[in-house]
Amino acid sequence: MTKSKLINILASRFNQLVHKDAELSVKAILDSMSQALINKDRIEIRGFGSFSLNFRPSRVGRNPKSGAQVHVPEKFVPHFKAGKELRVRVDR
Repeated sequence: MTKSKLINILASRFNQLVHKDAELSVKAILDSMSQALINKDRIEIRGFGSFSLNFRPSRVGRNPKSGAQVHVPEKFVPHFKAGKELRVRVDR
């Protein structure tokens, strides 16, 4: 599902919500989640799952086209872990 599809679903499901308001709501939620991860906070949405950051140390990788060694710097990557309720609903 894309962000625009989510906005359209929200606007059609809730008649009191204008398309522009649905767009602002989704943007505000995603911006808040992004900012929390930038601040290295953990995000937990009960019944859905949690988002956190995983640290990946620097390493030596290979360019798949040329085979040359490439230095890959250390970085933090977002990680999602599905909650129990979401796993149960998906497995049905």
